[in-house]
Amino acid sequence: MKKSTKVIGAGAGLAALVAAGTYFLYGPRGAKNRAKISGWVLKVKGEVLEKMEDMKEINQEAYEKLVDETAQRYARVKHASASEIKHVTAELKSAWSHISKQLK
Repeated sequence: MKKSTKVIGAGAGLAALVAAGTYFLYGPRGAKNRAKISGWVLKVKGEVLEKMEDMKEINQEAYEKLVDETAQRYARVKHASASEIKHVTAELKSAWSHISKQLK
């Protein structure tokens, strides 16, 4: 039972990661985002997705904390303005509704 529960949990986590990645690049603003996306933005999103894989429990509070911590690190990047960081952070946080649907 314990092993099957872990497998189901891992499958649900993987589904959430796929949903998050898909929403970031192909959501309502996906085409516009892909056109404007720069390398560091992809790194931020990728890092958030990777860290989500390691999270034991994914909830909105933990997800938003993860996004904030990751964005803070990238705020020190020379070519990332404060407005760009704010926009990416808001976009990542707004994706929670789509991620939570996949977790259920």
